[in-house]
Amino acid sequence: MKRALIIVDVQNDYFAGGAMELVGMEAAARNCRRLLDRFRADAAPVFHIQHLAARPGATFFVADTPGCEINQLMQPRDDEAVITKHFPSAFRETDLHQRLQAAGIEELVICGAMSHMCIDTTARAAFDLGYRCQVVADACATRDLEFDGQRIAAADVQAAFMAALSSPFAQISSTDELTAS
Repeated sequence: MKRALIIVDVQNDYFAGGAMELVGMEAAARNCRRLLDRFRADAAPVFHIQHLAARPGATFFVADTPGCEINQLMQPRDDEAVITKHFPSAFRETDLHQRLQAAGIEELVICGAMSHMCIDTTARAAFDLGYRCQVVADACATRDLEFDGQRIAAADVQAAFMAALSSPFAQISSTDELTAS
């Protein structure tokens, strides 16, 4: 089964000092990099997803700012696609599905940020399009959330979303599992 790596929104605004700092982003990015190195070594397709804010009043991923740039750790090569999106799903109003179909891709390995937003939405959309999905939990990051006056810690947000995706939308994997020879 031909697979591709989908790296979602590993952009500067999610790192320390960025406009939307995530809990554990540095560790997740290092694991994304390990996956990227493995896919490059295997000459397997890699797709970088870059979110650019399109809504008025956006506070992060604003075009033409350092925060919207793909983090230096994950810089795409010339032969790797960069898909620009404006919505949580990497498929909505992009040509990602067409590119994957043209490349004969059947399985997606998904990593990046935010687990509760773009990772969740992209994995569910991919499943609906018929792709087999693996979400790499330790290569994803999120943040604390609040609902109905309660603070939900990032670790709990992460666990809840990985649990929700684990059936039937995606297999939940670790970086070690996917980079083992």
